Amino acid sequence: MVFSSVTFLCLFLPVFLITYLPGRNVSYKNIVLVVFSLLFYAWGEPVWVAALLVSALTDYICGLAIEKHRGDACRKIALTASLVINLGMLSTFKYSGFVIENINAILHTSIPGPAFNLPLGISFYTFQTLSYTIDVYRGKVKVQRNFLNFLCYVTMFPQLVAGPIVRYSGIEDDLTSRKVTRERFSAGISRFAIGLAKKTLLANPAGAAAAALLTDTAMMTSASAWLGIIMFAFQLYFDFSGYSDMAIGIGKMIGFDFPENFNYPYEARSITDFWRRWHMSLVSFFRDYLYIPLGGNRKHAVRNIAVVWLLTGLWHGAGWNFILWGALNGALLLLERYVLRGTLAKTPVLIARCYTMIAILFGYGVFYYSGFPELLVFIKAFFFINTPLSGFLAETVLANNIWIIIVMAIASTSIPKRVIAYIYEVFPEVSLSEPVFATAGTLVCMFMLLGQTYNPFLYFRF
Repeated sequence: MVFSSVTFLCLFLPVFLITYLPGRNVSYKNIVLVVFSLLFYAWGEPVWVAALLVSALTDYICGLAIEKHRGDACRKIALTASLVINLGMLSTFKYSGFVIENINAILHTSIPGPAFNLPLGISFYTFQTLSYTIDVYRGKVKVQRNFLNFLCYVTMFPQLVAGPIVRYSGIEDDLTSRKVTRERFSAGISRFAIGLAKKTLLANPAGAAAAALLTDTAMMTSASAWLGIIMFAFQLYFDFSGYSDMAIGIGKMIGFDFPENFNYPYEARSITDFWRRWHMSLVSFFRDYLYIPLGGNRKHAVRNIAVVWLLTGLWHGAGWNFILWGALNGALLLLERYVLRGTLAKTPVLIARCYTMIAILFGYGVFYYSGFPELLVFIKAFFFINTPLSGFLAETVLANNIWIIIVMAIASTSIPKRVIAYIYEVFPEVSLSEPVFATAGTLVCMFMLLGQTYNPFLYFRF
């Protein structure tokens, strides 16, 4: 089940809110949230609820063990057990097929690959629960002794399968004491409506256009490569940031404040700046739990960046294209740190942003194509090497989507936010109608969904 589905919007979410909101007792609210979260997760793949519960139980027990044995060797054993079990599950489900495939290719063997699908959101909830045990070990948070409260944290459906990655420290107090005010609920509706509009009105059309232009590399021209990867960039941003907006919005409706995950990344002036703005909860996780413990900027910075970005690539998927994409980003970050640092600071904003977007778009091409032959065709087309300049398909897609491209280009910047803030400042009474606009926008999106056949969510298999 996805947020941008009629089932979720017309059935699951209303029934959940009707059941959840009347309760005044936090324990009641947590029970309702856990039950509906497990139902949400089990909707498509009920068998993998077991993996989710194993992860939750593992870190609950390990957290208690760390607290009980604070000061002796058993504390490290408990943390090690948490790391081994969680990362072992993640590796088995996500990377075993990739490893076996490469062994077969290198050794010419025929080892059978795994027959199971990747559990939804395993990369997200694994990192989330690991952050809890590590923070308990470091003494940054108190251990949670109530399993219901901990299960509520782990299984919370708004951000369970696609983030943002919520750290226990961020909602520790809310698990035992929270209030849903009219203002917060209204803000949640508005934020959810914005995310739904991003997904339904922008990401889906962008994705359909990208698929039409990028899928058949035999017919690729430079125009279709550039236009296709631009549309894919819009799809990625509006799809993922839209989901984050919807998750944050639902969180506000039920009394939680989830962290922001995007800060207008396509306004970035460098790759370094881009990764301060894109998927911020993941970047901060790797920074705090891997980069800094390895030594950060103090020692072996080059090695540390290389390790972090190799693992960042692998986190996104089990494929050589993801490893190459991670290596590309790591190389660009090192280039900016050690070669271009002074130059970029003096470069005009427009030129810096053009450099950044070209690098991002090329990286998206590496991210998009899992096969090397297709990737090579894209690279040649991207750099205008032995490739026709344009063709009928690219011209048709551009003509049919020119207005939505303009809208997406503007919507991916902070311009709309600044315009709305100005309107609210000049006409304060307009802000009072925000819930009405949000409700109307949600209804429009629902009607759009009824007629759309293309409604994927790119990060659901992470």
